[in-house]
Amino acid sequence: MAAAVEGPELEAAAAAGDASEDADPLQLLQVEFLRLSTHEDPQLLEATLAQLPQSLSCLRSLVLKGGQRRDTLGACLRGALTTLPAGLSGLAHLAHLDLSFNSLETLPACVLRMRDLGALLLSHNCLSELPEALGALPALTFLAVTHNRLQTLPPALGALSTLQRLDLSQNLLDTLPPEIGGLGSLLELNLASNRLQSLPASLVGLRSLRLLVLHSNLLASVPAGLARLPLLTRLDLRDNQLRDLPPELLDAPFVCLQGNPLGEASPDVPSSPVAALIPEMPRLFLTSDLDSFPVTPRGCSVTLACGVRLQFPAGATATPITIRYRLLLPEPGLVPLGPHDALLSHVLELQPHGVAFQQDVGLWLLFTPPRARRCREVVVRTRNDNSWGDLETHLEEEAPQRLWAHCQAPHFSWFLVVSRPVSNACLVPPEGTLLCSSGHPGVKVIFPPGATEEPRQVSMQVVRMAGRELQALLGEPEAAVSPLLCLSQSGPPSFLRPVTVQLPLPSGITGLSLDRSRLHLLYWAPPAVTWDDITAQVVLELTHLYARFQVTHFSWYWLWYTTKNCVGGLARKAWERLRLHRVNLIALQRRRDPEQVLLQCLPRNKVDATLRRLLERYRGPEPSDTVEMFEGEEFFAAFERGIDVDADRPDCVEGRICFVFYSHLKNVKEVYVTTTLDREAQAVRGQVSFYRGTVPVQVPEEAEAARQRKGADALWMATLPIKLPRLRSSEEPRRRAGLSLAPLNLGDAETGFLTQSNLLSVAGRLGPDWPTVALHLGVSYRELQRIRHEFRDDLDGQIRHMLFSWAERQAGQPGAVGLLVQALEQSDRQDVAEEVRAVLELGCRKYQDGIRRTGLAPKDPALPGSSAPQPPEPAQA
Repeated sequence: MAAAVEGPELEAAAAAGDASEDADPLQLLQVEFLRLSTHEDPQLLEATLAQLPQSLSCLRSLVLKGGQRRDTLGACLRGALTTLPAGLSGLAHLAHLDLSFNSLETLPACVLRMRDLGALLLSHNCLSELPEALGALPALTFLAVTHNRLQTLPPALGALSTLQRLDLSQNLLDTLPPEIGGLGSLLELNLASNRLQSLPASLVGLRSLRLLVLHSNLLASVPAGLARLPLLTRLDLRDNQLRDLPPELLDAPFVCLQGNPLGEASPDVPSSPVAALIPEMPRLFLTSDLDSFPVTPRGCSVTLACGVRLQFPAGATATPITIRYRLLLPEPGLVPLGPHDALLSHVLELQPHGVAFQQDVGLWLLFTPPRARRCREVVVRTRNDNSWGDLETHLEEEAPQRLWAHCQAPHFSWFLVVSRPVSNACLVPPEGTLLCSSGHPGVKVIFPPGATEEPRQVSMQVVRMAGRELQALLGEPEAAVSPLLCLSQSGPPSFLRPVTVQLPLPSGITGLSLDRSRLHLLYWAPPAVTWDDITAQVVLELTHLYARFQVTHFSWYWLWYTTKNCVGGLARKAWERLRLHRVNLIALQRRRDPEQVLLQCLPRNKVDATLRRLLERYRGPEPSDTVEMFEGEEFFAAFERGIDVDADRPDCVEGRICFVFYSHLKNVKEVYVTTTLDREAQAVRGQVSFYRGTVPVQVPEEAEAARQRKGADALWMATLPIKLPRLRSSEEPRRRAGLSLAPLNLGDAETGFLTQSNLLSVAGRLGPDWPTVALHLGVSYRELQRIRHEFRDDLDGQIRHMLFSWAERQAGQPGAVGLLVQALEQSDRQDVAEEVRAVLELGCRKYQDGIRRTGLAPKDPALPGSSAPQPPEPAQA
């Protein structure tokens, strides 16, 4: 749900429910939307709630939601709320109440006296029943009681004549009262994942019903009259026990029947619970608007909307379970990378975290293979408890440039595809063993008997550096290095007996002709920043091709052959060069709408192909000079010289657009810019500058940035020009005149709202594409002609009138925001569609910002993985 705190900006704070002396009580009275965390001190929360009716009498939306904190496995924690003060019934204007993720065992009595309540969210609580008085709420249109313990429903539920959406999934219901057929306004009914064995015949009286979800129950039959409901567009009957259905339901295109033993004879004595069900594994294909799916003991094969595939074998779970998924942007806190790793995919989150399956679940993640594959391998990385590890991964080729990374998921958590140097591992017993590198012949580790008392796991990675890069770095034609060796282990840090390490001599060097004074053995132990020359501390045994030495603990080792005396600093530069990517930065403006700016960071080898593809729709300066960046390095773009970001975005901090560079991902963002300068007089010539690191308190000014170009550790990377042309006369009314349209919110409490301001922003982006968008929204061609005639010579008036008149017709209709996003995508305006999605995602953050302005709640925690202490980097395995 997306919403915002409306009303004046409040700088004063409120502690323990008492407004500070600086806060204006009249301003507090105008607040309409409020969110409070239920993870705080219960006494403080109770004191704050008790004062709400007096201090916030105009409140329309109240969110008292837990779930912002997570346990060690990533599962959401319930809030401490168990009841509400009786005085909350005095909130006469309250229309939306969200009590999700709390510890309610009974519905508070004050809720039943909120006569204007239109949306009530009670999901993820401990409710075992609903009171009869719930049927007396005259304005209720949306009721969600998912993930509770409901066993029965009150007959009075059928008296909710205004109810349009009812979600009772994930409960313990085995029957429904016949009175449920009295919900004459009901549009959507979700009863998934319950224990229903039959349905009342009164369901055929729900003449307004459009969506009926009944999957993952125990239904053996359904009323035949459901096929004759006039507005029904989807009937989900997956994963039940239906063996026979009326022909009109079997043939209906809107009925989903996977996972039912249709046409089978019922066995007298089934041999097992799985044998009593269907032997063929059901197949599910999720659409973009679904983020969860059911899994039953019979198993299933699932293809997610993002392209990921999962396979649950029969018997993987003993009871039905609902799986949820999200595809997350690869923020640093969720992407643990070793020094020489590269990210190949976004982050997939599967919930519930830590769930134990009786058989391993197959997981296929799609990725584009890296160009450099020699001596590298692709693995799936996941988080278990508080550490990250790599799973045994197999690659399956779908096309030359499309591969699947297949693994067995031992648990549910976060998953991502990583390219890393080839890793070899073994279990060292007390008797000793030999570990060899599969990618670099000659690299060996010899464990003598008695090196360890208990078996321990050891692993190695080997990284090669090209001789010409080293020679260019040192300016020495005869310089050479061996492969870089990384050794890691489990258990105690040291071995009981010395372990022998064998490395090939640097390329072109033999043991018969080398000058031992030029040979250096370097050692590095993370997290130190320097390489140490340990040549004098070990005994180097040289053969014609190899060097052997003994160590008692593991880290990084590197043989250098050079005339330089101080090699540690040079080794650090060479090691960083192995990790660097040469990139270019671009900033292009859309030809139809110069206020839309595309920012991208590209590896140098991809620049030409990307520009050829973009320059049909965009124009701008040449790419920046070549810059070197590390995998996973953070940077940001700052607009300067009178240009600024136009709208709030989740990735925007103080007007700076934040990036993280991943060499195999797109690293692209489209933003809209604005200016406070007078564009009616002349064009605005500004610029966008790119800086390393996270957003600082103060971005360097242009003059300071210019001085930093010569610095060795400069934060500034590039500056590219941005030009906003002078406004044409037809654009002036849009900048000068205000709106005379009635305020409205497009959407609903579940999917989020777009305010009048948001719709105005969308209207300002459409430009000449607006007729195509209008037709995809269902606006008739005759109405388009009328709008064009009525607003001749006023393009902005045409767009605003079309969009707002359509939005007014959609008032109160569920799914309106989804229709708008779909129409934008069908009109090839993916940029505006993504901005709408960003507005919805930003809703929760706006709630929190508004609460902080009033001081009534603390700041919410960040995403899982970023708020908790950062897990250690994975062992270089």
